[in-house]
Amino acid sequence: MELRTLRAFVEVVRQGGFSPAAKVLFSTQPTISKAVKQLEDELGVPLLDRIGHRSQLTAAGDIVYRRALVMLAEREGLVAELDDLRGLRRGSLRLGLPPLGASTLFAPLFAVYRARYPGVEIRLTEHGSKRLEEMLLEGEVELAASLLPAKDGFEAQPVKLEPLMAVLPRDHALAGRERLSLSALAASPFILFEGGFALNQVLEDACARNGYAPQVAARSGQIDFIVELVAAGLGIAFLPRTIAEQRATPAVALALLDEPGTQWHMALVWRQGSYLSHAARAWLSLAREVYGGGAPQA
Repeated sequence: MELRTLRAFVEVVRQGGFSPAAKVLFSTQPTISKAVKQLEDELGVPLLDRIGHRSQLTAAGDIVYRRALVMLAEREGLVAELDDLRGLRRGSLRLGLPPLGASTLFAPLFAVYRARYPGVEIRLTEHGSKRLEEMLLEGEVELAASLLPAKDGFEAQPVKLEPLMAVLPRDHALAGRERLSLSALAASPFILFEGGFALNQVLEDACARNGYAPQVAARSGQIDFIVELVAAGLGIAFLPRTIAEQRATPAVALALLDEPGTQWHMALVWRQGSYLSHAARAWLSLAREVYGGGAPQA
């Protein structure tokens, strides 16, 4: 069994078809189809039900898919461990960061890390926390930034703890208050981040504790655009204090969100029990040096 055929099969499942998988793997659709057929012939079972242009996992395919993720993750760990034999003179750091907070928290670390370890290639991936957690489990990234508490199956090193700020239109009836609770904002539409951002769940859970589901006026993955939507009067947004203060404009007002369980607690996380390369451990050490955070927490 070859890892390339497993990789082709995993990408067909992940991307939902042979053509999009071929684009991700910089290959051709016939080559990907041939690799999956080779895997099916080797295992003696069909892995995919081909329905029109879509393919669905068979029962056997589901088993192979789950095992293939583990095998591919182990392969990445093997490469990282071999790189460590050469020390930090070479190798790579596979790092996943979310758009929210990455520039504020982690951009300052890049220059220091590059100066200390010029031979290490930083392979950066940007996604929401949900997708980053999937990539950790699949071995596509070694470390990722996400919000605490960490989910089962992950270990974490805290980085930064901040309160959230409500970002309101300047002419909102509650603009001017220093503190606001979610109960006071129940009648206002919210502007949330797009799906996959952990902050959404923090806010939705807190609203549920106050007895309501928020009315969502818009979603976006761009912080500046969200602030502009607030300024235009579309609704209220929520950002960590440092980020909110950086993005403040005369058209919006800021108020501390006075609500238990809504703190923005950013951490670096990794798959529990996984091998961490010297490059990854050096990044964790640098983050502790800059931000403190104490020992890693399970």
